[in-house]
Amino acid sequence: MLPQNIETFIGCDASYEEAKIVLFGAPFDSTTSFRPGARFASSAMRHESFGLETYSPYQDKDLTDYKIFDSGDLELCFGSAEAAVSDIESRADAILSDGKLPVLLGGEHLVTLGSVRAVQKRYPDLVILHFDAHADLREDYLGARLSHACVMRRCHDLLGDGRIHQFCIRSGDREEFLFASKHTKMHKFSFDGLAETVEELKGSQVPVYLTIDLDCLDPSAFPGTGTPEAGGVTFLQLLGALQLVSETNIVGADVNELAPMLDPTGVSTAAACKVLRELLLYLAGKD
Repeated sequence: MLPQNIETFIGCDASYEEAKIVLFGAPFDSTTSFRPGARFASSAMRHESFGLETYSPYQDKDLTDYKIFDSGDLELCFGSAEAAVSDIESRADAILSDGKLPVLLGGEHLVTLGSVRAVQKRYPDLVILHFDAHADLREDYLGARLSHACVMRRCHDLLGDGRIHQFCIRSGDREEFLFASKHTKMHKFSFDGLAETVEELKGSQVPVYLTIDLDCLDPSAFPGTGTPEAGGVTFLQLLGALQLVSETNIVGADVNELAPMLDPTGVSTAAACKVLRELLLYLAGKD
């Protein structure tokens, strides 16, 4: 059982016992390769979420109609990436053990690895859907194998070939793209191919982990991120992608790489909150 968080994401104040979905934050950005600040995302999203409505006109659903619990942020060791990832894994494992769906709020993208480790232990045939501007397939970054630049490579170490589907990718070194051509299913620049991928996945009912790096969005819509990349998708295109992937058997998810202080207008944080609201409603509405 997890204790109630003091400040929750809007509409996510059910008790742990009755909740089907559990939010938890991982305020970690110690391996950020460019501009830090993602460690403040989860708390900023909770605070700013009260500028939103719980009701979604996109889906005609309301967060208050569902049982979602926000357990707050983990206290993570900023001096050890492995310790942080291990703590995230332990929390995700506890949520899964209680028959609930974990939704992780980053933090930098490395936090995904902890959650994927826990989910993959229960679902050995796990598949990842990865929305991102960056390939994140480096073997190491400046000698570190645990880095947000390496997170999908570490996930590949767990899952193996052909089980990571990447969309919107528009940045990485040459070796990453060569690796992807042999080992992952990469769709560059957009969500082209997502509908076909979803049809394949929902037909086989394989378990799916969804990881959303918010820098898949174009910087004109989402400038508050550590490594912005021109040429991204629009907010509405991302919502359309969420609608598609909600048809698959999602067993875990995360939203990451908001750096709220890098966008003093607050628009990026508001966009991140709306993405999370829509994701939660798609997940909760399947029950």
